[in-house]
Amino acid sequence: MLKGESIAEVQKRFTHIINHLMSLGKTFEKKELNIQILKCLDRSWQPKVTTISESKDLTSLTTASLFEKLREHELEINRLNVQESEGKHVRKIALKAAKHKNKQDSSDESEEENLSLLSKKFSKFLKRNRKKESNKERYGNKKTIDFNSNNYTCFGCGE
Repeated sequence: MLKGESIAEVQKRFTHIINHLMSLGKTFEKKELNIQILKCLDRSWQPKVTTISESKDLTSLTTASLFEKLREHELEINRLNVQESEGKHVRKIALKAAKHKNKQDSSDESEEENLSLLSKKFSKFLKRNRKKESNKERYGNKKTIDFNSNNYTCFGCGE
């Protein structure tokens, strides 16, 4: 694989060479062809080469499907490169940090934050209690009825 060459160009060149060798009477096994393809890729393809060689049986994998997997990977890498290049053009904003003058100011701010947090939690608590009270008024308080055996009669004997 030459520098800057795409997988389609590698496939074209590889197929051309193999076809000429086959016309001269040379025979190849699938595994031998696949290994040669994986060996000819440059260093940037090393993670994909390792993945394919460990996960797939190179004897059953055709050269067309191998090149297809490599093309898919090339397309994904190109897509990621485009996204990264578009991300570089995004304007970035730097924020200036404020310094605290003394410890008393920071403690006042933290007290204010605690007070505001407490008031928010208290208002949520009141809202929940109002909902519970409105539900009791709407449906009635059923817990006030006590169980008294004198109010019930037996279905079988009538007592």
